[in-house]
Amino acid sequence: MISKKCGKIVDIRSENNLIQDIVVDIDGSLERAYNYIQITGIAKIGDEVALNTTAVELNLGTGGFHFVMYNLNNKNSTFTPGGHIMKLRYTPMQIKVDSVEEQGSEYHDVFNDFICLEKLPVAVGALHSMLQPFAATFKRHYPEKKLVYIMTDGAALPIAFSKNVDNLKKIGLIDNTITYGNAFGGDFECVNIYTALITAKEICKADCVIASMGPGIAGTGTKYGFSGIDQGAIIDAVEKMNGTSFVIPRISFADLRPRHRGISHHTITILSEITNKSTRVVINDNYEQGKLDLIMEQLNDNSINEKHRIIFNSYEKAEDDLEHFGQKVRSMGRGFEEDKEFFIAASTVAKEICDFIKNEIIY
Repeated sequence: MISKKCGKIVDIRSENNLIQDIVVDIDGSLERAYNYIQITGIAKIGDEVALNTTAVELNLGTGGFHFVMYNLNNKNSTFTPGGHIMKLRYTPMQIKVDSVEEQGSEYHDVFNDFICLEKLPVAVGALHSMLQPFAATFKRHYPEKKLVYIMTDGAALPIAFSKNVDNLKKIGLIDNTITYGNAFGGDFECVNIYTALITAKEICKADCVIASMGPGIAGTGTKYGFSGIDQGAIIDAVEKMNGTSFVIPRISFADLRPRHRGISHHTITILSEITNKSTRVVINDNYEQGKLDLIMEQLNDNSINEKHRIIFNSYEKAEDDLEHFGQKVRSMGRGFEEDKEFFIAASTVAKEICDFIKNEIIY
């Protein structure tokens, strides 16, 4: 069951062509909500709307907002022509998208003619908050090269929910976005990770790709029960298609949960048990010695150093890169100074990929 209430829109805080950040009056209480234009159309001040209030009542963090389910003043609408692939399938909110793979697409033959990724570097991230430091470092070194973001359906499904993506695209740190599975709203819509990677290379002409979920993550405190476990499938897809995968390890010394201290158990599980293919694990060796010792102990104890290639990079300018582009970062409520190893990890992988592109490294 879901919780739902009706309210009236009293203000539109911001909007673009995909999402509206609105304020609704619910029984005299002014509360924040989001309206996805692809699903419920453009809303106006004064419209009465039905809202899904479940997340707020559960006191959730990311995703803890009301969402418009139906606009009572916009009862009828018609989809635009073209496209036959459904996302959010078999739910009352299912939407039609123009998938790049489908028969009517101008790109349809690209997928039949595709051969391989030709060593295209792909960074595979665990959390959405890795996107900003990665993009800042990559574009600081290679402003002219194309960076493509592939958003999985492991967390938020509408890419419009990410204000970071909107901002990064506006200032040129991301060139194109791709959404696959039940994620939607990217510049290009795909059915799965394989066609998303082909789209990045053949249609977007990417020089580098970063693949990660949108805002949020489902976790249960169990070994396998987290939505980011799809990193394993992404790594395997990249390697199977002759790409060059790099893992962004989830590293923190600020998280109070022991299972996320040093290298998170999420990253360890993926690398030790889930991936079938070998990948590249990039570690910044400028961390404080005690912290680096713990990371190495975790890698050794879980035989990750035997299955995958451990690469050390001494990059020190993660914070400078973010400041250069005016980027303020937060992950799990913590900023750069509170959890710097987390953000440095993403920046370090970006620098390693820059080195890979520049020097044509053969691992």
